[in-house]
Amino acid sequence: MSEFVFPPQAQPSIAIAGETRRFPVRRIFCVGQNYAAHAREMGKDPSREEPCFFTKPADAVVASGATLPYPPRTADLHHEIELVAALAQGGADIAKEAALDHVLGYAAGIDLTRRDLQSEARKAGRPWDLSKGFDHSAPLGAIAPAARIGHPRAGRIRLAVNGTVRQDADLSEMIWSVAEIIAILSQFVRLEPGDLIFTGTPAGVGPIVPGDHVAGDIEGVGAVEIAIGR
Repeated sequence: MSEFVFPPQAQPSIAIAGETRRFPVRRIFCVGQNYAAHAREMGKDPSREEPCFFTKPADAVVASGATLPYPPRTADLHHEIELVAALAQGGADIAKEAALDHVLGYAAGIDLTRRDLQSEARKAGRPWDLSKGFDHSAPLGAIAPAARIGHPRAGRIRLAVNGTVRQDADLSEMIWSVAEIIAILSQFVRLEPGDLIFTGTPAGVGPIVPGDHVAGDIEGVGAVEIAIGR
């Protein structure tokens, strides 16, 4: 039996609503600018070009209800509420018609973004991994099983900071559907059970500061909330 030079880290996982079992997280994929209004507010053309993908480390996951430290090396931390698909089956070159069969369920998530680092990297033509894939950058609510809620194609998605609504849209406004996202992503990498896909955020992203309370919810799916520590 192999020995490790130090104890391995605990498996990142997410609660499943109504169950004692948990969802083990393997990888986190994210889709950029999947709502037309958000693409415009970021200065981009909301056309149906192939979606842009980026990643976060699995241990960026943090449970809803946590108080998070304000991340270092940024003065412009932003919130982005998103529908998150949790995969229980994997595969490569998945057909769009079969894509939703791979989904265990859905959760409300917040893609935290160090916007100033992202903007600087873009201007310099450099990767912006550290603006997205930092510690505690993927808060998530519990996963609602698709067997119970189905596969949401419409429904209100919103986020409030200190009780003031900032993001308020509908899942039907997504440029690329969940099935299309899974099918396209599976052409680039082999997806596996445990993978999470953040499916993009609507317009209204903005800064959060120490002391803020951030609460998001998706109709028929669930909620997520965090506090930013002082």
